[in-house]
Amino acid sequence: MSLRVRIAGFAGVAVCGVVLDQVTKAWARTALAGGPVTVVPGYLDLALVKNTGAAFSIGSGATWVFALLAIGIVAACTVWVVREREMPMGLVCSLGAVAGGGVGNLIDRVVAGEVTDFFATTFVDFPVFNVADIFVTCGVVAVLLCWQRWDAGRGEDNL
Repeated sequence: MSLRVRIAGFAGVAVCGVVLDQVTKAWARTALAGGPVTVVPGYLDLALVKNTGAAFSIGSGATWVFALLAIGIVAACTVWVVREREMPMGLVCSLGAVAGGGVGNLIDRVVAGEVTDFFATTFVDFPVFNVADIFVTCGVVAVLLCWQRWDAGRGEDNL
C-alpha cells in the first residue's frame, strides 16, 4: 500500500476522532454546566468532570507529563505508519484512532490544563470518560488484534 494511502487512512481517522471529541466536549461544557443528565436510568449519565490526571484521576496535576506522553505516542504511531510499507489498512486506521484520541485530550491539556470528561456509567463504578478516551481504548484493542493477525500472517509467508 502506498504511503499516500496509509497517511490518508491514518489522518482521516485521527481527524475524525479529534473533531468528534472536541465538538462533544464543547457541547458538554455548555449543556452539562447545570448538572448531570440521566440518559439511560441505572446505566449512563452525562456529568461534566474536569480531570487533570489520567484514568481514575491517576497523576492528578501532572498535565504536562501526560501531554508529553501523548505527543510521544502520536509521534510513534505516525512514524510506524510512515515506515511500514506492508501495514494493513485496519492497523493503519487503528493507529489513527489512538492518535486522534491522544490529540483530542492533548488539546484539552494544553488549552485548559485539564481534560473534559462527561460519560458517567452508573451501573458500575468506573471513571468518567470522553470520546477521545473511547478512540484511544478501542484503537489500542484494535491495534493489538490487527497487529497479532498481521504478524501471524507475515510469519506464514516466510515459511
